[in-house]
Amino acid sequence: MLILTLDEIRARIDDAAVIDRMRDALLAHSRGECETPMPMHLHPGKGSNQGEVHVKSSYRHGGKYFVLKVATTFRGASNGMMMLASAETGEPVVYLADSGHLTDVRTAAVSAMVARALGRQDRAIGILGTGIQARLTARFHAHALPLERVYIWGRNRERALHCAEDVRQYVPEAEVFSTPSAVAEASRLIVTCTASRSPLLSASDVRAGTHITAVGADSEGKQELDPEILSRSGLLLVDSAAQCEKLGELQHARDQIARAVEIGTFLERPKPADNSVADLTGLGVEDLFIAESIYENRNV
Repeated sequence: MLILTLDEIRARIDDAAVIDRMRDALLAHSRGECETPMPMHLHPGKGSNQGEVHVKSSYRHGGKYFVLKVATTFRGASNGMMMLASAETGEPVVYLADSGHLTDVRTAAVSAMVARALGRQDRAIGILGTGIQARLTARFHAHALPLERVYIWGRNRERALHCAEDVRQYVPEAEVFSTPSAVAEASRLIVTCTASRSPLLSASDVRAGTHITAVGADSEGKQELDPEILSRSGLLLVDSAAQCEKLGELQHARDQIARAVEIGTFLERPKPADNSVADLTGLGVEDLFIAESIYENRNV
């Protein structure tokens, strides 16, 4: 079994190619080409020491491999791994010791791909959150859009300033805002990537022509958006209707389930929308496609 270290994995990441692969993954998912069971969640420990463990997997019919992915967060620090195994023998083929990095990468790539599919041409993006996901969000959207500015909010201003400094390597200007509503006032493209359990944005914060991609809610109880934002949206996108109903923003707006459109279905016939929301919970099929692309990208 091949073992790839984090440094080796980073060297094999082609941002533009990953965005395209995530499009392929979501199309395959919505076409029913993959077996992707619901995620398994564990919460080891107690109180402030309690961790969060997500286990995901997927197999594409006729494919060479299936994937097993573990992503963890303990005391604010992320970790994890992916393993590709042969779909013919079950033998492990490659162990990707990515420390959770590929999960963050594919999440940012999906949100950038959605913005591109919507035909967005924004020169500014608002990001709620200051962690690695915020940094990768700026990086991947810079590949998909003509970005010139990033507006950042975080609960800790010092961390927000550090994040702004880091994202300037991808986008010329980065500014820290004091409230989420101020970000929504300044930008018509917003990505929320926090671990919040209560809404950061209310419906009254959102201006006409805004698209919001929410990536933070990926388990029961998490929430970044006022449910009314979803109900007011002209287009409500989800990566998986089944997952979002239980784990995403849609768990707080179940009356909107019937009008939710899976991103893969939308990609077949994309159309512009005034206000739109994309609810991302992260799919095992995305892990399969990015793990395959890293393993197969040996031209480094």
